[in-house]
Amino acid sequence: MNARVLLLLLWPFAASAQGFAGLGTETDGFATPQSPAIFDFPTDHGPHADYRIEWWYLTANLQAADGTPYGLQWTLFRTALAPEQGAGWSSPQLWMGHAAVTTLDMHYVTERLARGGIGQAGVTADPFEAWIDDWQLTGPDFDRLTMTASGPDFAYDMNLTATGPLIFHGNNGYSVKSAEGQASYYYSQPSYTIEGTLTLPDGDVDVTGTAWLDREWSSQPLSDNQTGWDWFSLSLDSGKLMGFRLRQTDGTVYTSATWITPDGQTTAYPDGAFNADPLSTAIVDGRTIPTRWRVTLPDRDVDVTVAAINDQAWMQTSVPYWEGPITVTGSHTGVGYLEMTGYE
Repeated sequence: MNARVLLLLLWPFAASAQGFAGLGTETDGFATPQSPAIFDFPTDHGPHADYRIEWWYLTANLQAADGTPYGLQWTLFRTALAPEQGAGWSSPQLWMGHAAVTTLDMHYVTERLARGGIGQAGVTADPFEAWIDDWQLTGPDFDRLTMTASGPDFAYDMNLTATGPLIFHGNNGYSVKSAEGQASYYYSQPSYTIEGTLTLPDGDVDVTGTAWLDREWSSQPLSDNQTGWDWFSLSLDSGKLMGFRLRQTDGTVYTSATWITPDGQTTAYPDGAFNADPLSTAIVDGRTIPTRWRVTLPDRDVDVTVAAINDQAWMQTSVPYWEGPITVTGSHTGVGYLEMTGYE
């Protein structure tokens, strides 16, 4: 789910956008997801120009040799101004990249913007390559990747290897986002091992850990009564859990979740089965942000507390949001990532 929806729909109009205005607008000739979802790999690892929004979204929980935790983000967004291909400067495709590194006391973030059709950014499916300027996420296939990005005060160079299958959320990849039926195509590779080097102001740090990559595309993903979301990816001692809640104008929430067993079997959970309740907040860039949560999935006996390793993981980008690594304690232990949008 995530900030990707907000960013891609509002980015071209960020100066005039109010809150989440436009997220529930008509599809204006773009394709819309249909159920049942039918995927074609490796083609679907590449772009879908007939849909309005799309992303390749990777987060990683890392550790240095001394046990110090770090978080890492690499994201490429595509948005289309019109449902057509075009060529060169006439291409309606716009691209945006976000990269970040989170430490216990710092959050480094940078952004890149690019036009489609002129080689600045893009994605090819086979062999897989996603890039914007000199940032790259590339490999012979989707299971073996190298990843690079850099900003004014950080850089990283990583290698990733998948250790499990692709995971399809919702109804075999058709992920419903509202009671009105808005939906996206949504799958993940949540089982990468990752190793490499972070370059920070104090020097290089060799790290290892786990990474989670989300793929999602749609044209009208939200209802016009939805004001923001809270998205959790949790790597636990006995499985993995993806869950999100979409906050609505009447004070209710719409939820969805996927439980993933260690061998990659999945169970999808409909609205109401997954719960996330704020426990405490922090002041972040002048906003009150919940950075400690109680997360429950009663059907799997999950009752955990998730807490940010750094409350100040604010993405000060074209459309700002919060995203950072978390720890998990309680009925299960582990690590994960939390993304939150719509807090003003």
